[in-house]
Amino acid sequence: MKYLDEFSNPDLAKKLLDQIHAATTRPWALMEVCGGQTHSIIRHGIDQLLPPEVEMIHGPGCPVCVTPLEIIDRALAIAARPGVIFCSFGDMLRVPGSSQDLFSVKSAGGDVRVVYSPLDALKLARENPDREVVFFGIGFETTAPANAMAVYQAKRLGVRNFSLLVSHVLVPPAMAAIMESSACRVQAFLAAGHVCSVMGTSEYPPLAEKYKVPVVITGFEPLDILEGIRQTIIQLEEGRHEVQNAYPRAVREEGNVPAMEMLRDVFEVTDRTWRGIGMIPRSGWRLSDKYRDLDAELRFDVADIRTSESSLCRSGEVLQGLIKPHECAAFGKQCTPRNPLGATMVSSEGACAAYYLYRRLELVDAK
Repeated sequence: MKYLDEFSNPDLAKKLLDQIHAATTRPWALMEVCGGQTHSIIRHGIDQLLPPEVEMIHGPGCPVCVTPLEIIDRALAIAARPGVIFCSFGDMLRVPGSSQDLFSVKSAGGDVRVVYSPLDALKLARENPDREVVFFGIGFETTAPANAMAVYQAKRLGVRNFSLLVSHVLVPPAMAAIMESSACRVQAFLAAGHVCSVMGTSEYPPLAEKYKVPVVITGFEPLDILEGIRQTIIQLEEGRHEVQNAYPRAVREEGNVPAMEMLRDVFEVTDRTWRGIGMIPRSGWRLSDKYRDLDAELRFDVADIRTSESSLCRSGEVLQGLIKPHECAAFGKQCTPRNPLGATMVSSEGACAAYYLYRRLELVDAK
């Protein structure tokens, strides 16, 4: 707890807030990319302590939230098949598909299991050679190396009954897509520190230059976020648009070189659909030709499943930073964590879940 306490020090937080207030002279709109940062901001009330001119816009950086509905339905179709052990992290089990979720499949007799690592799923495959074991590989660049390692090991060990249902997405293309939108109000980004700990910082200078926006790489504790905001505001006020690393204890410019080599071997870049946003070119990964025989979509022939989103759910607008969660008419009514319409209410990193959990709607209504 020592290091967590150090990055939550209220006296240091007040000093950073004072500096942010002193530096701010005009309105600015900043987007925190990562859902973990969103939860920290809402949990600690950081957005309410900032100058009124500084608006935090919540971005699409929640891996559960952006996993497209068609992928969820493909997962449900695979998990319901006899002879399949379907493995996933726990946060995916309540994400709604078109008509049910993985918990529903499990209650109907499907063998759906929560694991803590893709290597746990590989171990299950080796222990159950007469069953097909599928791991649901979702997420950003952060979780991809472990999934790549599981695929690499399955190939190396000749485990033929293991496969990966891939829904990996990439952060920089999503940032570019947000900036290309005609409705975009974002003037700067707080980039996700854990993504950069894997991939380094080299992908961000072209974005900063092309769109004339500061990109500050930031951690997740209150002082991390406040320092990121402070550096961002100073850049905006001075008219600069540079990449700065406000998370040097975890992020190096070159990233994690062995992890990136593994990713380049196992995956290749492809177009990906983002839930609530749509297709973003070259914004995801799929298994490379070398490992394509371990692709669960192909093995179970579910790639043609197509679906449409709920007309009530406005999570796509939340993910793009166009509205705040409480501005959706279904928020807290038809849509709650117990009965979610969209993934942003289910996920532990979803913006809607953060507003609901920390009773932000009551605070908004009380103003």
